[in-house]
Amino acid sequence: MLPAGARLRRSEDFRVVLRRGSRAGRRRLVVHALTTDPSVAASFAARAGFVVSKAVGNSVVRHRVTRRLRHLVSARLGTLPAGTSLVVRALPPAASASSAELGADLDAALRRLGLRPSGRPAGADAPRQPRQQGAAPDHGSAV
Repeated sequence: MLPAGARLRRSEDFRVVLRRGSRAGRRRLVVHALTTDPSVAASFAARAGFVVSKAVGNSVVRHRVTRRLRHLVSARLGTLPAGTSLVVRALPPAASASSAELGADLDAALRRLGLRPSGRPAGADAPRQPRQQGAAPDHGSAV
């Protein structure tokens, strides 16, 4: 769940981002972003809102898509500049997409908007240690 301060709730907030912000579209979603003046931006954190219309599917499908997008965006909000407002609009193909596919589209859209550096996806901060070949996994049972 996104904290209250990180959510767009008023229709006016959505309208401003959609009309004045930049847009990057992908197969399954469209991301609208509006960044504010850095002097004003320090007063509030990045915020996000979601638009999932009936074209995406019935209520169950729309809520599933919204939950997936909310989870993906919450993992990335900390990396966005302060004062950034996002509106993520799901397109009908989002209904049959996996979370990984939605995440890839979201990352690509954020990179296109210049809000995400190229490279590793969110959540991949710590590199994994390579496992030695032939070594049995250590489960912590020393006998």
